[in-house]
Amino acid sequence: MTLEFRVQHDVATDASPVPSPPARRGIRGLLDRYAAHRSAVRTRRATARIEELHELEALLSDARAVIERGWIQHAWFAYLDDHGRMRKASSASAVGVQGRPLVGACLVGSVVYAAGGPTAVHSQRVQRALDLVWNALAVDEGSPVLWCPAPDVRMARVRDLTSWNDRASRTAAEVAGLLLTAERVAVHESARVRATVPDPGLARSGT
Repeated sequence: MTLEFRVQHDVATDASPVPSPPARRGIRGLLDRYAAHRSAVRTRRATARIEELHELEALLSDARAVIERGWIQHAWFAYLDDHGRMRKASSASAVGVQGRPLVGACLVGSVVYAAGGPTAVHSQRVQRALDLVWNALAVDEGSPVLWCPAPDVRMARVRDLTSWNDRASRTAAEVAGLLLTAERVAVHESARVRATVPDPGLARSGT
């Protein structure tokens, strides 16, 4: 009986949860709570950033599909008018494309179209997707992405992308390839953000 009781007691003891250390009081407890709050905020922000990068990766994939259906130079969009004739629209006249059958798009136009069309041109999704495309063009793959440049810098980047698209020797395959690289940039950036937060739950979430 003594041996049986001892075995049962040992099993029950082993199965018992390990008690959490008591919360510290005073200034140390306050610092602990502040550190926990800061960690939770960083985790929430990183999770939101990773989710955004996942959405941008999907947007860039859709833009690549636009290019694979039809690619143009020296305009943002090519579309069919009410008489079935192909027309081209620059950035200044892009709003007229909304709701019309799309025939082709340039590099920048494909991103705008994938984000919802000309009315989305100034949206954050478009601007941040173009940041990824510019990084794919101008920065070594795997380097951190520089977000939210000043308006004049952003316009200069759009001009860089437009000039690259309109080069005489450019091909549709190269444009689609750049968008594919931009998708990988989004993946690299997501991994970099995830690595900054030592949270197992966040590390298991993915794009």
